[in-house]
Amino acid sequence: MKLQPDHLDVQSILGYGPGWIGLGRNGIAEKIEHSIVIGSGGEKFDWNCSRFDQLTAEHFALLAKTQPELVIFGSGSRLRFPPPAFLRLLMAQRIGLETMDTLAACRTYNILAGEGRRVVAALLIGAEGSQD
Repeated sequence: MKLQPDHLDVQSILGYGPGWIGLGRNGIAEKIEHSIVIGSGGEKFDWNCSRFDQLTAEHFALLAKTQPELVIFGSGSRLRFPPPAFLRLLMAQRIGLETMDTLAACRTYNILAGEGRRVVAALLIGAEGSQD
């Protein structure tokens, strides 16, 4: 699916499909085919996991270091919630977390980033047909 956001001054998700997302900023588009963290403050780094069962508390501790007001966690092709123990550092720093499937997380990120919110999206993107 292709997304056509209003002109955003922040990094945005331009499109997505099974196993990929399209990122854009300042007229430059990029196709991403691995799990990634992006943020409205320009954050962009690989998230070293391709499946839900590979997640650890350290993955979520890394998100806390970005100091957002909200983390949107895209759990893959279906909705799955991380264990509460993984979220301790986020909770201790009063950082909100919303969990949804990755495609819903893409849409939600664009809306919140476009509103000027300090948001980070942690998106699980696995190979098509893999157990994400």
